[in-house]
Amino acid sequence: MFNLAKCYKNAEGTEENLEKAFYWYQKGVESDRVNPKNEVELCNECKQTYTDYQWCQQCNTKRFQQDFLKWTSKNEFIDKFIQETQLNAKNSYEILEWIPYNKLSSIDYYDRGGFSEIHKAIWSDGPIYGWNFDKQQWNRQKCYEVVLKTFNNSSSLNSKFLDEWKYYYSCQKKSFSKFIQFFGITQDPNNLNYIIIMSYAKKGSLRKCLSDIIKFKWQDKLQLLKKIILGLKVIHESNLTHGDFHDGNILMSDNYNEIFIIDLGLCKPISNLQDSDSKVNEIYGVLPYMAPEILRKKPYTSASDIYSFSMIMWEFTSGTSGIPPFNHEAHDHHFMLSVYEGKRPEIVKNTPKCYIDLMKKCWDLSPSNRPTIIMLENIISEWIRCINKYYELNRDVNYGYFLPNIDNQQKNDMKEFVEANKALIQEKANTYTIQYHPQAYYTSRKLTEISVQEETQGFDCMIED
Repeated sequence: MFNLAKCYKNAEGTEENLEKAFYWYQKGVESDRVNPKNEVELCNECKQTYTDYQWCQQCNTKRFQQDFLKWTSKNEFIDKFIQETQLNAKNSYEILEWIPYNKLSSIDYYDRGGFSEIHKAIWSDGPIYGWNFDKQQWNRQKCYEVVLKTFNNSSSLNSKFLDEWKYYYSCQKKSFSKFIQFFGITQDPNNLNYIIIMSYAKKGSLRKCLSDIIKFKWQDKLQLLKKIILGLKVIHESNLTHGDFHDGNILMSDNYNEIFIIDLGLCKPISNLQDSDSKVNEIYGVLPYMAPEILRKKPYTSASDIYSFSMIMWEFTSGTSGIPPFNHEAHDHHFMLSVYEGKRPEIVKNTPKCYIDLMKKCWDLSPSNRPTIIMLENIISEWIRCINKYYELNRDVNYGYFLPNIDNQQKNDMKEFVEANKALIQEKANTYTIQYHPQAYYTSRKLTEISVQEETQGFDCMIED
């Protein structure tokens, strides 16, 4: 990984790409790899050791501070947030910037969320990757493709809204490869709405990729699920919950090697993030992914995210076309009641039994019965280890199930995945037409009215806290 970083940095056998150089350096750091040459680089200016790849925090902090008077968002909360990130950045991935709107071009509509619009654009300056001592200016990745997330009715926002993005930023700092990079903020001069600028994931959301992923071998599906788990683990270990976890908030890299989580708890409109007691009990989200206790207006917990994860597990089994859960039903108060009463997606044929058992634990009605994120990581990691070892030792798929050093339970689990892989070959030949109910919604929306309607009809269901 460090050698790859060096190749991209010095254009050895490839074009110079500072972004990829830093990416592979940080991947090595995240994987606890040791720089093979144990190289120590010194800052050309202060002669102190770099705090990170091509980054001197002491010198760069001064450079940012000198520029504070050259820009303003005209919002004290945004200015303070951005300035704090620049003063404390230990590497280039921790920088946020106020990005002038006129630095964005080729702005094209891309998608719509529940309370925001998504556009693609080209950022002419591009993100910072280090300091150029010869030119005395920032090294940047010019003409960089980005995503613009415009929040409706956001011309006057407060610190509460920025708190949500501070949570996201803190997770990004802890594991840059599991969260889509947040570059900064701008403002549309026409309607004054604020815009979050983020890295562009070419494959788009997990939902858009399901038709491909569903055809993957089980060991590859499990690897993707593990990467999702590791991202969620960063959130939970930060004493946070996602709060809007569904396949639209998971993005895919162009080669499916990486997944990125976005929008921690950002399913709410700007108006609901204002300081108002009347907003406290309002419910927002994508109904099929919401845990029963949330629909009963209980607080979000890490167990609520685990329930949402169970729906993603189910999607990975959902047939050759790949569909989200409950696509054929109206997402109304009747559906909400059925979830209270235990309704879950139908189990799909040829799904390994051990996988079904884990999925059912994740969608258990009682939050306390659901596994933790650590338990999920351990179970799925062990499945991956056993399956990969089997195929390593048994190149012929018709060979017996010989695998040393595993117990009977692990052997049975491994056999179920191997048999399920064989069934995939036949399933790939089948095609299905996906039909959605006209009242099936897969973007975040306000659900309070549905909840109130359910309550007025006298439905009641006890859910354990």
